[in-house]
Amino acid sequence: MTAWVPSDALGRRVLCGTEYATVRYVGSVPSTAGIWLGVEWDDPQRGKHNGTYEGTQYFKCRHPRGGSFIRPNKANFGVDFLTAVKDRYGLNDEQDVQRGTENTLVFGKKAVEFVGMDSIAEQQRQVQLNQLVDISVRECAVSHAGQKEEISRTCANIRHINLSKNLISSWETVTVIASQVQNLETLNISENKMKFPSTSTSASSVFSKLKILALNQTEITWAEVLLCAPGWPALEELYLTSNNITILERPDENVLQTLKLLDLSDNQLLDGNQLHLIAHLPRLEHLILRNSGISSMHFPDAGFGCKTKMFPSLKRLAINDNKISQWSSINELDKLPSLRSLQCHNNPFMDTEKNPETLRQLIIAKISQLEVLNKSEILPTERKGAELDYRKIFGNDWLAAGGNWNPEKNKPSEEFLAAHPRYPSLCLKYGAPEEGELKGRQPLTLKNQLLTLTIKCPEKPEQKPVEKKLPESMTIQRVKGLLYRLLKIPGSELKLSYESSKLEGKEVELDNDLKPLQFYSIENGDCVLVRW
Repeated sequence: MTAWVPSDALGRRVLCGTEYATVRYVGSVPSTAGIWLGVEWDDPQRGKHNGTYEGTQYFKCRHPRGGSFIRPNKANFGVDFLTAVKDRYGLNDEQDVQRGTENTLVFGKKAVEFVGMDSIAEQQRQVQLNQLVDISVRECAVSHAGQKEEISRTCANIRHINLSKNLISSWETVTVIASQVQNLETLNISENKMKFPSTSTSASSVFSKLKILALNQTEITWAEVLLCAPGWPALEELYLTSNNITILERPDENVLQTLKLLDLSDNQLLDGNQLHLIAHLPRLEHLILRNSGISSMHFPDAGFGCKTKMFPSLKRLAINDNKISQWSSINELDKLPSLRSLQCHNNPFMDTEKNPETLRQLIIAKISQLEVLNKSEILPTERKGAELDYRKIFGNDWLAAGGNWNPEKNKPSEEFLAAHPRYPSLCLKYGAPEEGELKGRQPLTLKNQLLTLTIKCPEKPEQKPVEKKLPESMTIQRVKGLLYRLLKIPGSELKLSYESSKLEGKEVELDNDLKPLQFYSIENGDCVLVRW
């Protein structure tokens, strides 16, 4: 018996056991009987050739061993959307048949059937399907929409659909399904290798309420995104990871204007200048560029200390796992007017500083408005410490480059400002570093790391102040341990702060037991205050 082959089999997605493939050929192969399907496997290791068999090319594959011939009865062409929903949620006809014995009662040896139970079961099934709001049919071999209007009659209240990793072959199939879901807000069709429109789609009501769309691993190009985008007038989040997108182009002013989140992770963009093409999306708040091959970032429309007009609403940026090797790209991020959160792990520039805490301080000092770095909140005391340290660390470089305590003579070079664009604003905020501070920046021998501090108890005037030499690397917890030996008060009961001649009238609380003294920018001669 010859297996049935759909009339539109060519180009369809199929499942063979647990392996996914695309049909590239339907027909005979000489010297064998019957119909064969030539398929290109998603996993090229599954194949045997590139579509050429015994000298004849039947189809083409991207991988030299990505193709095979299989018999049609080995190929699963999938099911319609509603069948998959009923199977997934236990509401299909077969299960009702299996439960058929529940429709009878036995009196003695005589079985009595309750008439009308099937129609009642059908009504209950319809009610249950109509109550579904959030539907997931991931990996359910969905390949088509099914009978016309059947979805809208049966599942009228759907708002969120997960259709990932199915057998959908074209964007047209997605549109047919979505056209029957009036209030669709979230759609995930990732891991479906689909054919997308090659001409611009007209704006229609099909996706009029769609806010979140995931198209990860669908092989969509950026050009195809822009062709489909007029149909997404309310879209807020767009996920496009792992699609081999290499080239961007600027969207027209009538598309993607509502977009708040864009994820382009795991696409190898050619360079950071590609980002300029999406830099004018007016509402974009969250941009995810993890592992996207970017080696630099630059906003040429703004000079040192100025804000760019690009990415006007961008609050959160993820550039981890990239190739950024120069600190100049981190300097550039200070130009983004709304940036509040940054993820930048696993970039070569981070290898230039071995101490992770110093590395964090440098990034904080360079980006003025940052509130969260690598998912960790930046507290006001941490920012202050980072900026004061930055001001001291590069103070001698500032002097060597033409910096001066006399405002009339303070003319640091363009090279220095390019490397440290925030330095002038830090000097305005805290004052230029004093000569004594800069002389203290000697090689970090143990002797140079010792701080001479005065320790006093303001609420216990009878307790005489004590002068101690402490390593600046000593944690607050260890300082409390030292004070316990002096005062016989448990460290858990002690509250520490410090005063500095540079912060007249202010006390800075030493509120994190795990941080070292240097974290708070404590210097020689400062006074540690102890309360309990």
